[in-house]
Amino acid sequence: MNAFDVLGDPVRRRVLELLAESELASGEVVARIGDEFGISQPAVSQHLRVLRENGFASVRPEGARRIYSLDLSGLDTVERWLSGLKAFWHQRLDALDTEIARGKRERRG
Repeated sequence: MNAFDVLGDPVRRRVLELLAESELASGEVVARIGDEFGISQPAVSQHLRVLRENGFASVRPEGARRIYSLDLSGLDTVERWLSGLKAFWHQRLDALDTEIARGKRERRG
């Protein structure tokens, strides 16, 4: 699944927001997401699986519980894509800065 497909779902984005705050047991994620979005435990588990399989979340066993945490490796694709856009805009903004400075010099002169 494409990273943007993963992030395109509001439930998965909310799970990532929660995991960015702290690690959570799967039951805690299910309870909070289930309450917020009105979805079942199997649906929340499916979203957690998608996040895990695509490098956005990791899980570790702790006794009988499964503890989820944020995994930033899934954001590498997003970051590379954004870098391409930033490069485009940095060039344009640098050119605009040059033109503004040129205009100021011409008005003074």
